[in-house]
Formats: sequence, C-alpha cells, structure tokens
Amino acid sequence: MIRVLVADDQALLRGSLRLLVEAEPGLAPAGEAADGDEAVRLALDTRPDVVLMDVRMPGTDGIEATRRICSAPGTAATRVLMLTMFDLDEYVYGALRAGASGFLLKDTPPAELLSAVRVVAAGDALIAPAVTRRLIAEFAARPGPARPGATGLGSVTGREREVLELVARGLSNGEIARRLFVGLSTVKTHVSHLLGKFGARDRAQLVIVAYESGLVVPGGGPDPGAQFSRGSSG
Repeated sequence: MIRVLVADDQALLRGSLRLLVEAEPGLAPAGEAADGDEAVRLALDTRPDVVLMDVRMPGTDGIEATRRICSAPGTAATRVLMLTMFDLDEYVYGALRAGASGFLLKDTPPAELLSAVRVVAAGDALIAPAVTRRLIAEFAARPGPARPGATGLGSVTGREREVLELVARGLSNGEIARRLFVGLSTVKTHVSHLLGKFGARDRAQLVIVAYESGLVVPGGGPDPGAQFSRGSSG
C-alpha cells in the first residue's frame, strides 16, 4: 500500500486529491496539510511514501517544505511529487535541488497523476514533458559546463557515464538497456552505483549531476570535453 500525504493550500483541491487517492486500489491517504509547515510536521509524524506537494503555499512554501522533508533522517524514504499551475524555471530547478522526485502541472489528467505517484514511490523520477523543456532551458541559461559547486565525475566509470547521460536524456532503464545492448539488471546496477557515488536520492538528482557537471549539454549531446567513453564494459 502506497501512503500519500496531500499538501495544498486550496481546500477544494486538497480534498479532491485525497478522494482520488482513496478511490485508487493500492493507494491510501496519509493526511492533508494546508501549508508547508504542516506538511513537514505530518510527514515526520506519518512517514508517507509520497507527498503530493503544492509549490505555492502561504508561509513556508512547497520547495522549502520539500527540502526539510528530504533532508530529515526520519523521512529519507519519502518521495515528493511537486504539483503546480506554473511551469516556471525557478520552481522546477528549485524543487529538484530541494530533493523532489517529480514535477507535474495541476492540469495533468487524474490517471496520469496516479501513475506518477506509483512511479515516484518506486524510486524513479518523473517530470512532465513541458516542465522538462523548461528545466533544460534553465540549464542552458547557466554559465559554462564547469558550474560553481558542480560534482566531479572522477570516480565514475566510462559505462556509468553512458548510463548517466541517458538518464539525463529521460530514458527509462529498459530503454537504456536496449540502447547499450546490456541486460536490464546491469543498468539497474549502474544506476544504483551512480546514486551511491553522488549521494543522490533518485534519478531526478542524477539529471542535475549530469547537467551541472557538463557531461550533458542542453540542446546537444554529451560535452566533448567530458571524455564520454562508449568502449567500457558493462
């Protein structure tokens, strides 16, 4: 059973999301929060699997609440799926940096939202296509591949770089396996190693690593200076 906490300052939308969760087999509501502070308190108390988090809320906003939830030891396993009416760059980037595992617009159809909850609960990242375009544009506007605070790739093998680049392009594990002609279990192992090496919560964090390190260049392929090796073993 996937337990879902709903955080939104609009009572009608909050109640609708709760009813949607209640009606879905395999999902159960873990509570409702009207602001960011309440979302953090309830998350720490109930330790839900997923938080549906509104970005804009009075007082503590969704991004700050996400940062607190994702950084707290008691909710290390909780995944946050951000919901917003706006696909603005600063929200996307800020939410992912805070530790969010997914980012969807509020006009997403109910079936897709419920599917997103399951995807995020399983440990995968999910970003709406329109939001992905905004995110890439945000990276493109930032200076140079060697950005301040960028994580080095010195400990990453050639094959892991291949996998990281494809993760950043939005490919699933199955698609990566077919692209690299390796087994699905091999891809999962590489992704697990990458998560460990970068201390990343999930694939969304790996996307940030790939762009900020300069391995992936917005609008193009991997950075020519990143020594991207296709000849390494799986």
